[in-house]
Amino acid sequence: MRIEFLHSAREDFPWAKPQLRIGSAADNDLVLSATQAAPRHLRIEQDRRGWVLQVLPSATRVYVNARPVRERALLRPGDMLSVGDCRMLLRDDTSPEQREVAAVPVQARCTAALRALAGTLSGRVLPIGTGLDLGPYGRCPLELPQGEMASLKLGWQDDGLVLETTQASTTYPLRVNGVPVQRVVLQAGDQLSLGPHRFVLDAPGMEAEPAIAPPEPPAQPLPEDAAGPRGEVWWLIVTAAVLALGIALVLWIRF
Repeated sequence: MRIEFLHSAREDFPWAKPQLRIGSAADNDLVLSATQAAPRHLRIEQDRRGWVLQVLPSATRVYVNARPVRERALLRPGDMLSVGDCRMLLRDDTSPEQREVAAVPVQARCTAALRALAGTLSGRVLPIGTGLDLGPYGRCPLELPQGEMASLKLGWQDDGLVLETTQASTTYPLRVNGVPVQRVVLQAGDQLSLGPHRFVLDAPGMEAEPAIAPPEPPAQPLPEDAAGPRGEVWWLIVTAAVLALGIALVLWIRF
């Protein structure tokens, strides 16, 4: 994980451990000013679901993508975290342009869609189909502040879903998982952001198949199983007990 401080001269903050503590106290992993955060403001932990944010007691409200979080929230790369007037962009360590591309079966393309999380299209699900254009000349306009204009295009090329900028904005770059890109092959779960607009790629057919655990090896036979049926063992025990009882009776009668 890497944290980028927007509209600030502060350098990016890389973090690879399973827990990140943020606050104004000096013993935090990421220290903010006392005017921005409480001494111990929040904690981000990594588990099987991903990054989980927990707002600590006595801390002021935290915002994720401009929405208030009172206790917990599940984070993803590309989310904007606001603490006081400090805005932090969570992003992947490496660019999505450097990922390995996996072929997508043709029958899985019909399930791919963009789910709008923020912006004027918020709440809508946009099926991609054979292709999708976003912007002033597409079927879904992207309104940007200060009259800025941008256009995006999604299409299937070489068995992958390609996102590219056909008209770039000088102020609001296209980001995938928080990283600025021009052209990239998308994967299921990627978060796209352009100014106030946010989308998540929902594509169940593009997700990797879960790993299948190999079958357990057959249990090795026990020594007593190799010696013979279990019934023979019990007969030996009973026979030995009868012989012992008979010897004891003979000795008792003689004496």
